Amino acid sequence: MISTYVQTLLIIFFWNADCQIIPRIEECGLSCSQGIHCKSKPSGGIFNSFCHDAPASLSSGVLKSMKISTVMKCVQGSPCSLHLNIKGTLSLDENVRGLEICSFSLDTQQSQCINVRFTRKKSKMLNGKKVQVQFNCIEVNVAQHIYVTMKTVPHYCEVKLSQQYYVEDCRNSDVGKYIPACSAGKLDYNLDRARQIVTVNVSNFPRDHDYYVRLCRKWFTCEDVGAFAVIKGKESFKSVSLKYSQLLPCLCIEGWLALPDARRIQLCPFENDTQVLWDNIVYNPSTQTLAWEPACPVLVTVNLCRFTKSNDHCEDIEKSFKNSSEKQVKYARVDTHPRLCMKFTTKRGSWIKCPFAHGEFPAWKMRTAAVAEQIQVFFTSQTNAQFSVLVCNRTQMASCDSLGMHHSVSVGDSVSITMSQEMCGSPICIQGWRTDVDYSVPLQICDIFCGFHGQSHSDGNPPKAMTHRMKSVESLH
Repeated sequence: MISTYVQTLLIIFFWNADCQIIPRIEECGLSCSQGIHCKSKPSGGIFNSFCHDAPASLSSGVLKSMKISTVMKCVQGSPCSLHLNIKGTLSLDENVRGLEICSFSLDTQQSQCINVRFTRKKSKMLNGKKVQVQFNCIEVNVAQHIYVTMKTVPHYCEVKLSQQYYVEDCRNSDVGKYIPACSAGKLDYNLDRARQIVTVNVSNFPRDHDYYVRLCRKWFTCEDVGAFAVIKGKESFKSVSLKYSQLLPCLCIEGWLALPDARRIQLCPFENDTQVLWDNIVYNPSTQTLAWEPACPVLVTVNLCRFTKSNDHCEDIEKSFKNSSEKQVKYARVDTHPRLCMKFTTKRGSWIKCPFAHGEFPAWKMRTAAVAEQIQVFFTSQTNAQFSVLVCNRTQMASCDSLGMHHSVSVGDSVSITMSQEMCGSPICIQGWRTDVDYSVPLQICDIFCGFHGQSHSDGNPPKAMTHRMKSVESLH
């Protein structure tokens, strides 16, 4: 008797999931080369699990090789399915009547076995010749991990071939397109703005798989917004409710089958809800920095402007224009005046936000007093600030031409301006602004006439239509 031997192959295949071409068949079956007639029947597997000692005459290489691939069975009028294509090569031997091929799912712990028998008369004539057996009727699932064995019939101890095999997943172009399990499904939704709830209804997905649904915020990828929900495939109710905090234009509904690397479908129905994007304005009093952080990617031009009460217009501040190419737009050394605003301009229009309009941060005031031909100008402020004063001639409603009289003033100090007789009867204005910041709002007192008893100009109240959302960095600590 020959000594027993081991002929076991353990091979793990890692496929290029995107490019692997899967052959199609219309029907599965069994075939044997060399003109040998062979037939198959289901096998319990366990009945052939007990082995016999190999006879002395048994060839040492009776089982030559085993190759595994995937085929796709597609019949008109029915969905496609995936099958293992198993090719085994053996040397015919008078001690071997056939083969047993078994597949065991490492995911579901289920097994399938078939018994292949050769006609005895033909196989004896070809004793010692190589015969190839091909069988492709074992159905498998997407991304399944399979353990395949091939044994002789009868089963001789330690004479078998074994392989591990990974079935292609939904990233494969053929699998993703033709296998129902890779269907991303169809999403519909209902919105309850009062309760801030999105109810998602899912249809057109296989009932033998669970389905995941989540809300996500779409940047380069879709970032999680809360936990995802699971719809059980066997449940008749295919709906889930998801809570949101802000209805953003980049808020999307995403769904996918509970399969490895399953294709995902997205629904982004709130793209027109852009108003909330302009609310996230943050001011840091310690650094005097004003910043805006977009909650979603958006093509927008941001600039500072000075709001005028006279015609509800916001005059652009030069050299303050910035594009939102990054996740934050910053302005350093900003005057916290109620009329200093931010303007956001997209292809849909412009929006203005005045973050200091409600007086949450200290503003400064400019006052004037006239004695004879002298105009006295002084400033009050809760912070140590520096100011400039300019005498100008108002030529239009929104413009003022300098008359060459320019003065610098500190908080608590005042400056006296001598007015000539000609200037007293013309539309003269006194203009003041902060010089210790990069972005300031000039205040203007006009209709100056000699001999008036006193005028003042302060922050005033912004129009009721202006809204803001303001945060103080100090208040967060």
